[in-house]
Amino acid sequence: MAKDDAQVNIISHGSRFEGKITSSGSLRVDGQVNGDVSLTGDLVIGANGEITGNIDAQAVTVGGKITGNINVKNKLVLEGKARIKGDIHASKLVIDEGAIFDGKCEMSGERRPDQKSELFR
Repeated sequence: MAKDDAQVNIISHGSRFEGKITSSGSLRVDGQVNGDVSLTGDLVIGANGEITGNIDAQAVTVGGKITGNINVKNKLVLEGKARIKGDIHASKLVIDEGAIFDGKCEMSGERRPDQKSELFR
């Protein structure tokens, strides 16, 4: 979670939330969310956490399940037991061994669109 965020929301294991979540803080999900999540802070989904809906956040760490598209301004981390079904847009992506991702991935960083990566020179 971001150090500057004064607000940290938690959806505990065994809890279920239905509807759109919008917050200027961060969120940790260990229960179930059925709806879109839009944060200016970070999102952490624990091993038992599950979100069905689109996600927009600063940084996201996934240990559980997401069914929906993910838009991350900074870094997306898929831990070993993560299960993702949907498209990803992130500037940085870390996928641990064992994670499952079913969708398309688009990565954008600091470079200009006409600038080729060092890898392709």
